[in-house]
Amino acid sequence: MEKARDIYVKHREAIAYLFYGACAMAVNTACYWVLYDLLGLNNTLSTALAWLAAVVFAFVTNKLLVFRSHRDGLYELVTFFAFRAATGALDVLIMHAAVDILRMNGLIWKLISNIIVTVLNYTFSRLIIFKPRKK
Repeated sequence: MEKARDIYVKHREAIAYLFYGACAMAVNTACYWVLYDLLGLNNTLSTALAWLAAVVFAFVTNKLLVFRSHRDGLYELVTFFAFRAATGALDVLIMHAAVDILRMNGLIWKLISNIIVTVLNYTFSRLIIFKPRKK
């Protein structure tokens, strides 16, 4: 049990990011499914709205629970949304290519796209957005 605790303490941030990243992925995917499959909105609008819901969820969880940041919230908010906009655009491009052009399964490609985007988002968040201040 002590070994598991040591591993958790050493890797708490990455574990928390993966957990809340999976939650954000679930928010994104569920919103997309409701908007696209149940409500019949078009693919691009469904993708964009699902992205927005996931980004709001992710900002709150990343700031408070993952990186435990106490920095100026405005800087973090602006940079978080800017980098997420870039990866959100990538998500839209992937979904447009896979679903609208290649006519592939939207839900499967939403999951694939979310994995790619999550890896990029962690990198940006850790190295730029929520980078700890030098003491």
